[in-house]
Amino acid sequence: MIAFRQLELQRGGVPLIESADFMLSMGHHAGIVGANGTGKSSLFQLILGQLTPERGEIALNGGVRIAHMSQEIVTLSRSLTDFVLDGDHALRETQAALEAAREAGEHHREAELHGAIESLDGYTAKARAEQLLVGLGFAQRDLERPLSDFSGGWRMRANLAQTLFKPSDLMLLDEPTNHLDLDALLWLEQWLVRYPGTLLLISHDRDFLDAVCDHIVHFDQRHVQLYRGNFTTFERTRAERLAQREAEREKQQARRAEIEDFVRRFRAKATKAKQAQSRLKMLERMEDIAPLRAESPFRFRLPCSDKVSHPLLSIDHAAIGYGEAPIVENVRLSLAPGSRIGLLGPNGAGKSTLIKALTGELALLKGERTEGEHLAVGYFAQHQLDALDLNASAFTHVQRLSPQASEQVIRDFLGGFGFRGDDAFEVITRFSGGEKARLALALIAWQKPNLLLLDEPTNHLDLDMRDALTEALAAFDGAVLIVSHDRHLLRASVDEFWCVADGRVAAFDGTLDDYRLWLKNRLTDAARASTDEVEEGAAPKEDRRATRRAAAELREQLKPLKKQRDAAEKSMEKAQKALEAVEAKLSDPVIYEADQKARLTELLREQGEWKTQLESDEQAWMEAEEALEEMQAQLTAS
Repeated sequence: MIAFRQLELQRGGVPLIESADFMLSMGHHAGIVGANGTGKSSLFQLILGQLTPERGEIALNGGVRIAHMSQEIVTLSRSLTDFVLDGDHALRETQAALEAAREAGEHHREAELHGAIESLDGYTAKARAEQLLVGLGFAQRDLERPLSDFSGGWRMRANLAQTLFKPSDLMLLDEPTNHLDLDALLWLEQWLVRYPGTLLLISHDRDFLDAVCDHIVHFDQRHVQLYRGNFTTFERTRAERLAQREAEREKQQARRAEIEDFVRRFRAKATKAKQAQSRLKMLERMEDIAPLRAESPFRFRLPCSDKVSHPLLSIDHAAIGYGEAPIVENVRLSLAPGSRIGLLGPNGAGKSTLIKALTGELALLKGERTEGEHLAVGYFAQHQLDALDLNASAFTHVQRLSPQASEQVIRDFLGGFGFRGDDAFEVITRFSGGEKARLALALIAWQKPNLLLLDEPTNHLDLDMRDALTEALAAFDGAVLIVSHDRHLLRASVDEFWCVADGRVAAFDGTLDDYRLWLKNRLTDAARASTDEVEEGAAPKEDRRATRRAAAELREQLKPLKKQRDAAEKSMEKAQKALEAVEAKLSDPVIYEADQKARLTELLREQGEWKTQLESDEQAWMEAEEALEEMQAQLTAS
């Protein structure tokens, strides 16, 4: 159990948390959500004892082992596997003691320590560490390389692997998906679902929160509220509470007006003076119900260039890669106005490399890249955040693009991205990753592209900004190609998927759920092939075309059931609308007059028929959905 009792916290004299009072039982998986800067990460520092609250306390069961993902790595000379193993301090200490006993010839002590290592599951530790690293996207050949060989994003993956490996009863994860691609995110999601301890997870990925969490801790305007259920349940429950609060506020405002009117009319009358004073005191005691805060601080559009070309951009018979080694070959693709494409593929298959080739940043090894006459590319990638001028403000960045633009136009534009008032003129040296990402997106929008190439645009963005970006992309008139691990963004923003795998780029005929299945089968087949090679020596590698064919067959098996479910859902909607229309007519008192008897009988007959139809459709939908879930479970387990 972890309890937060009347917790209050300030940072730099600014209140962050006021009177937080809630409790989580051991084994609960709680997602922590709220706008950036509301105190989510500070809560972790309080739990770890790195901050002291102004008031209240955090109570933990005695002996609770805490795993927390560090943001820094100091032992860069350690190999990946050794670094992950270092997360189990008790195991490492026991291994060191065993080595010392061996050197001293203390055989009895050595036997005791072998038993201790067995009890710590130490003899499977290396295999477990390697499994974590491979699941998070590292190649088998990388596992003995030193951490210094890897970039910052990959080092953060290693930090995450060490945190997962560490024996724990309570795990604290702060944005663990920021440096992951979709494949690694799906793997992590399943790992955390099976985690038996208590989990506190800060994340802005609604699909990830839905899959992993059974409680939501919401930070809003210095208050912390615990909700049961996953993120979707939280959104629905909170919306209901906000609507109820607004209704109460309106009722209170009406009551205030009545009291004020009474006091104004009767304060001077001797016979009513006492009652007027009584009502004044009542007015003073009434606690204000705060008006609802605006849903999101972000409101922006992604304007599209007035001129377009058909196609905007094409690549023909291309080989793409670095040096002389192609990563993808025989690439033939064309991006037309209005195209909306999500790019899928295993880690390292070449998704980001393909986007760089599309922008022209990376020259083709062979083949042709042809730009349309009016092509205007808006390109977002993480390295572009580092290219921002840290000594300039958001306003200056935009002004450099359009020196002729008026100050008010620029300020209004930046306000939609959350840079309001003096924030637009603040030098960005101290900007967070999320603020830099917002500025990079703003600079793209300002230039009115007709082709957006977005490589993980949601990293560091909070939920409000992700939702605003999703809405802006939905309204964008140009072409879009996205690499993202945010499944909500992909579902809402793209119409088709391309898959980069095995050195090829091809259309992927399926949904994100189909891709999860495809990926699982691919990993299973790769593991089986690896085992076969170990057992049989130089056994031939699995035919990749056969693997793709098998995945396509799995999707074909699911298609009829999906069609049945979707057809039943459409019929349900039609029946529901018809039933509502009939019942609206039945609610009219005129229909019950004597001369309307025939019409009433007809409406009652229609009502009965539509109710029967709706029940039938609901039954059909449930049967198709259950059959679909059962088949998906069978395919996943196979």
